[in-house]
Amino acid sequence: MDANQRSRANPFGMDEACTNCPELCEPRTQVVHGYGDVAADFLFVGERPSAEADEMGIPFATEDGRDGLYRMLERLGLSKTDSDPASPEVVNVYLTTLTRCRDPERPPTDEEIDTCEPYLNAEIRMVNPEILIPVGERALEAIATEYTTRPASDFEIEAAHATTIRGRGFELVPMLEPEEQTDEQTQAWLEHFVDLMASDYRQTKGRQGR
Repeated sequence: MDANQRSRANPFGMDEACTNCPELCEPRTQVVHGYGDVAADFLFVGERPSAEADEMGIPFATEDGRDGLYRMLERLGLSKTDSDPASPEVVNVYLTTLTRCRDPERPPTDEEIDTCEPYLNAEIRMVNPEILIPVGERALEAIATEYTTRPASDFEIEAAHATTIRGRGFELVPMLEPEEQTDEQTQAWLEHFVDLMASDYRQTKGRQGR
């Protein structure tokens, strides 16, 4: 699977007509695969596409493109403030979700998350980030199960928010869903991540320097 960095949207050319989860095919607008820098150090994983992502095809999209996670990325210098919300210019960041399709009436089932897992695993393998950022409880559970030696039941998103968890090959920096954060929680996460970015966070994993 080759990367096409000329496009931030679905740069690995994953199946945009996927029908692996039949009950998600009818309600979805489109399949929303990962978006961003294929050589990113920071990989964000949410639970499922937002309503706006389902319309625009961009993970974590919001109505005006200046709220939520993208606003936090702008404050970190990881997204350009004047970029088009339909094609945000993220820097050193890759964005994806556990499931690629949205049912507006319900969250994904465990079976649907399991069915989509090969897409996520392929993105993590190809991007080979340094830091994984699970966004929300469901993403933390999935990422912790796969990439730490501790049971997922050890982690609770409220307590893990704005902390660093040592994983197997990656560090995890969990985040509450942006729309659920208080201003204080947002500031705490940003300050923690700024400190991490200023540290020697890169591990020896055979990746080339940026």
